[in-house]
Amino acid sequence: MTGKKRFEVPRILEILREGPEAIWDATHDLSSDELRARPAPDEWSAHEILAHLRACADVWGGCIETMLSQDHPTITGVNPRRWILSSDLPKKEFHASLREFAEQRRRLMSMLEPLGPDGWNRSATIRGAGKPLTKTVLDYADRLARHERPHIRQIRTATIRG
Repeated sequence: MTGKKRFEVPRILEILREGPEAIWDATHDLSSDELRARPAPDEWSAHEILAHLRACADVWGGCIETMLSQDHPTITGVNPRRWILSSDLPKKEFHASLREFAEQRRRLMSMLEPLGPDGWNRSATIRGAGKPLTKTVLDYADRLARHERPHIRQIRTATIRG
């Protein structure tokens, strides 16, 4: 990781644990039309943001699961923005998608919460565009947490009624 200081494990776990509930709090009483409304033409709707977060959780959470289930696997890196194009995530009804996201997050947390230092340091070789990289469970969990925080703020902003 370059340039940014990594979150400590307790903070990563807190952010990841609270993400689905924070989205629910911002959106539970909104209609499908409100959730699909863009705050501005060049901004994503809450619906689009959730689909994006789910794609990232699929890809990066999948990497974490692979690292925890295999000894130093080689993983082909996938860009979540490409992954979403091959999925049905943008078409899913928002609250059903949010429930699936929350369930996926519970499964991820059940893997992460009991980890000790050796578990957080489990690694994989990531191949894709460019030179292969070695990444750890901690790298991907931190990436998920850092990525999710601003998008949750974005959902809150996108769902403020004027």
